[in-house]
Amino acid sequence: MILTLAGGVGAARFLEGLVQVAPVETITGVVNTGDDFELHGLWISPDCDIVTCTLAGLIDQVQGWGITGDSDACMEWLGKLGGPTWFKLGDRDLALHIRRTALLRGGATLSTVAESFRKALGCPIRIVPMSDDPAPTHIVTNAGEMHFEEYFVQRRAADTVLDVRLHAAGSAERRRGWLEAIASAEAILIAPSNPVVSVGPILALAGIRKALRESPARVVAVSPIVGGAAIKGPAVPLMRAVGIEPSALGVARAYSDVLDGIVIDQVDADLAAPIGELGIQVAVTDTIMRGPAEKAALARTALELARSHNG
Repeated sequence: MILTLAGGVGAARFLEGLVQVAPVETITGVVNTGDDFELHGLWISPDCDIVTCTLAGLIDQVQGWGITGDSDACMEWLGKLGGPTWFKLGDRDLALHIRRTALLRGGATLSTVAESFRKALGCPIRIVPMSDDPAPTHIVTNAGEMHFEEYFVQRRAADTVLDVRLHAAGSAERRRGWLEAIASAEAILIAPSNPVVSVGPILALAGIRKALRESPARVVAVSPIVGGAAIKGPAVPLMRAVGIEPSALGVARAYSDVLDGIVIDQVDADLAAPIGELGIQVAVTDTIMRGPAEKAALARTALELARSHNG
């Protein structure tokens, strides 16, 4: 099994490459749920939906989120009625949240719902939420503490970030079967996702870092930081707020206790030596996922590094 720790858009695009170079039945995506929240009385799982719909060929490729060709009649009417419309939800998208909420209220777990949805929509790989328990990520800013989606979407990441609080580190229980999956994996990949609010909550779950260190499989990350900048999203201010240097070297240091290898961009080739001094094997390549060929090439590089034992 190839276990991939995943956030949203960047991870989904990486997984689009991975399904081109490895049998889909061997791939499991463990997805961040720190972004999950309730709105309009509905439970929304942004990263799980982005990964599921991307792999099912349903995602709006321009945005990287939402269903392609979706309509927005419901949101238009919500606005007329005075409801919040800051988190854009298309009509088909809303169907996911309505059905998920009904199933959860009926006693289903988030992981059961994710498995049901990915089969119904035609996602070829197994999707596993990082936890069946709520584990919200909060951002502490100069305007106060707020949920990540409020900071990122509603307030457009305009506030100064002072700290990040990962509730996954506290009350959330790890996903049942996680330790067994890590122990039996052939390779463990960390997708090019935000190391603070996408991968961070997964690694914050009790016992996960220890299990990754003890796994016989090699753990390989793909840096989401290229030339000191994030490909997408507010990774840089979030990394700075928690004391992580916004660079490929900073990413390697943040994961250093679990990492065997890391894939970095050609722009950051000069960081290969200091990363190597951490005892981490480095592969340097083009990490910008412009299209299917580039996605496949990046996934192949990461998988080859995970299968290598030359480090």
